[in-house]
Amino acid sequence: MKIDIGISQKDREAIAKGLSHLLADTYTLYLKTHNFHWNVKGPMFQTLHTMFETQYNELALAVDEIAERIRTLGFPAPGTYKAFAELSSIKEDDGVPAATDMIRLLVEGHETCARTAREAFPACDKASDEPSADLLTQRMQEHEKTAWMLRSLLEK
Repeated sequence: MKIDIGISQKDREAIAKGLSHLLADTYTLYLKTHNFHWNVKGPMFQTLHTMFETQYNELALAVDEIAERIRTLGFPAPGTYKAFAELSSIKEDDGVPAATDMIRLLVEGHETCARTAREAFPACDKASDEPSADLLTQRMQEHEKTAWMLRSLLEK
């Protein structure tokens, strides 16, 4: 059935492509954060264990919102590790980093997600796709705030 929401097929496709990259980055960051939650140790264990749990729960909700927006635009949402690996700007880490390295890696991941969302924004603006733009704005705000909070843990 034809989709007629006031956004052309070409524009919807461009927006869905940007959202797919954000979905891949968000899912990869979710998995990294969950991994760090399980494996963190050291004097900041309780603080980081709890913080990482809050963060991966927020990311899990975001993944669903992003995927559903892609579907709303009429395109399949990527949903495999292979697709995410191809689309994501965030790379997986080998081994179990030290707690401070986990924090640094998560800062980098949140900043990457913020950049990915920002890169997808012009296609939404061009097509007057306010719902996608709103989603991207919310994601940028969340990632920038979380990166700031994590960075504050590294300050001396």
